Amino acid sequence: MIRFPKRYADTVAKLRVPAGFLLLAAFLYLATPTLRSFFWGVPIAGVGLWLRGWAAGHLDKNRDLAQSGPYAWTRNPLYLGTLVTVLGLAVAAKRPLLAWIFWAVFSFVYLPVIQLEEEHLRKLFPKFGEYERRVPLLFPKLPENAPERAFEWRLYQQNEEYKALIAFSIAALYLFWRAT
Repeated sequence: MIRFPKRYADTVAKLRVPAGFLLLAAFLYLATPTLRSFFWGVPIAGVGLWLRGWAAGHLDKNRDLAQSGPYAWTRNPLYLGTLVTVLGLAVAAKRPLLAWIFWAVFSFVYLPVIQLEEEHLRKLFPKFGEYERRVPLLFPKLPENAPERAFEWRLYQQNEEYKALIAFSIAALYLFWRAT
């Protein structure tokens, strides 16, 4: 992964929420869905949303190093799920430009945030270095000797992942409305 200067990463971490609102505005303005694009893109986005939900049910933030569930496959399943979700929504919106915009924001905002989060985890959990050597940053690989831990609805709720489900539902309804 590209190493971003800490100052840059700190700055864009503060811009993550405003960038999300700009992405939303671009999505609302640029979307030109058809029923066909809707029925292709929404299932792709749904896979990303499912991955985010699965990850949220294994993440006990700042208390335990998540290594089970999707964290056995990739160190950043929430971000990978976000990427798949927005790319699916770009397909549903029938706008390749949106996919490029999402990819640029992911590359220049989210990747530096991932870097900062991993620096934090390295300080917080002594076992992070071993985990980092075993599990890829973003794109998954089959796990080796992954710790077993069941999905916990309590963690899903604690991590407020239901908000992503609500936002996804609103986006899907908007796309369907625009397509019809």
